[in-house]
Amino acid sequence: MAVVALVAALIGAGAGGGIVAAVSAGNGSTDITQISTGPALLNGTVSIQSVLSRVLPAVVSIDAKSTQAPTVTPFGYTQPGSVQEDQGTGMIITSSGEVVTNNHVIAGATTITVTLYGQTKALPATLIDTDPTDDVALLKITGASGLPTVHYGNSDQIQVGDSVIAIGNALGLSQGTPTVTQGIISAKGRTVQAGDAATGTTETLTSMLQTDAAINPGNSGGPLVDSKGQVVGMNTAVAASATGGGQAQNIGFAIPSNKITQLLPDLRNRSIGSGSGQQPGYMGVSLVTVTPSIQQADGLTPSSGALVVDVVSGSPAASAGIQQGDVIVSLNGKTIVSADQLATAIEADHAGDSVTLGIYRGSSKQTIKVILGARPGQGITG
Repeated sequence: MAVVALVAALIGAGAGGGIVAAVSAGNGSTDITQISTGPALLNGTVSIQSVLSRVLPAVVSIDAKSTQAPTVTPFGYTQPGSVQEDQGTGMIITSSGEVVTNNHVIAGATTITVTLYGQTKALPATLIDTDPTDDVALLKITGASGLPTVHYGNSDQIQVGDSVIAIGNALGLSQGTPTVTQGIISAKGRTVQAGDAATGTTETLTSMLQTDAAINPGNSGGPLVDSKGQVVGMNTAVAASATGGGQAQNIGFAIPSNKITQLLPDLRNRSIGSGSGQQPGYMGVSLVTVTPSIQQADGLTPSSGALVVDVVSGSPAASAGIQQGDVIVSLNGKTIVSADQLATAIEADHAGDSVTLGIYRGSSKQTIKVILGARPGQGITG
């Protein structure tokens, strides 16, 4: 089993990106007559350029600066505070300048600026609210109006093998001119623990989309787009070797768009720091939405719901007797039709709450009570 470390797709000042020239072996010449020109295609039929024309104008580069406190040396000399700078990506979701990005892009920042697509001037932005548990933050560009916006698709409907495009400020090469990469959805319903090597902090994210589209530092907060030009995910983390024995290749993770849209009303309505202090509920399962193909392949009884594909050892779900292969079809009497719906509902409850799940185990329908816990790990702050 390969051991990998998941790292936030965030670039910090001074980290840089190693750029290595790609050269051909042999006599050093390239036969340009063998290189075809013209627009690349997605799904073999859709022009990638046509997809980008609908999305790129609403992608922004984000620069987040935080000032470290001054320190006093043993000899009484005051060392001036240093400035930590991180760069990431964001998506404009309203014409008035609301921007969605990852929490870890702006966590701890004292100054946030954004650069619009095709521009060079950085614009000031303020933080409306943040959800560290799900690594989502909402910003507002100061004085903005009439801006283009992204359009969210239904992430529950995307399938493994579907073509996608990842867009973002990769390696911070040039703000205002995002990098574009192409790939497919490699897996759904992943539970991953992402860490920041600089700070040592970690976060556990659930129901993630996995993609082989290249995601690099700086891509955090950027869109993962389907062939219709709809955003189906927010690029968040990449896999790297945990032992240094080799770089993990083409394994990136994105927060599903349905989870983001479900979080937005609370992010808009809450004031930062006004929460009750209660921790969001945590059950400890990895889920995928039951689709007709999954129902047929796994021989499931229900045609909709949230299929449990993994149970975290020692979690509230494990203690309650939830098993891999169970299909959760209701929560406190309310019908559950998707994995994202269940995950959002659980997180809307609090640690210590008791919830009642209706499940199918094979053809048998059962009721199980779960005492929710607090999600382990803390949000990335680097």
